[in-house]
Amino acid sequence: MTASIVFDLDGTLIDSAPDIAAAVNAMLADEGYESLEQATVTSFVGHGILHLTGLVIRHVGLNMDRHTELTAATLAHYNQSSSALTAVYPGVIDALDTFQARGLKMGICTNKPEASARHELKMFNLERYFDVVIGGDSLSKRKPDPAPLQTAFDSLGPRQHIFVGDSEVDAETAQRAGVPFLLFTSGYRKTPVAELPHTATFDDSAGLIAAVDQLLGS
Repeated sequence: MTASIVFDLDGTLIDSAPDIAAAVNAMLADEGYESLEQATVTSFVGHGILHLTGLVIRHVGLNMDRHTELTAATLAHYNQSSSALTAVYPGVIDALDTFQARGLKMGICTNKPEASARHELKMFNLERYFDVVIGGDSLSKRKPDPAPLQTAFDSLGPRQHIFVGDSEVDAETAQRAGVPFLLFTSGYRKTPVAELPHTATFDDSAGLIAAVDQLLGS
């Protein structure tokens, strides 16, 4: 039996924090509020845009009754220029090429809205690698509930499963799904690596390939 690898997107394959921060700050500017530091916005990333906007609202003291409205405004700003400042992490293409050449099936499981995720994959010519994309709005549940990840693996067929991510949310998702978790240490996590459940860590594409090889006994 060969393997399937499902990846988180933001903070794992792409560094989208600058565009996410820009969208948040555009929304805040519309409301007459000062911009937040990118590091502050990045610390809110992981549970999807609804959760992120809620944390922003609380942080600056906006009215939580406007949560839905301000989330929509933030998403609209993001969708207008979601790839302007985003970059694919170095070595990602090489790793994906390697896995594809070996016949591994690959998918995406992110808490970003599915349409936004697909847009970014297309913008960076990454969609060709992935047979399934599960976003934060694809199901009624999102990570760290294991259902989105399990749905992604189900779509890829009966294979050995590996999940690759960068955050506390991803680590919990993998643990609840009972699958090996490879942790990218240069993503958006807030917790020390030693405190996150993981099978192995990596900080570049060579490390990712080596970790997958070790899991598969290659």
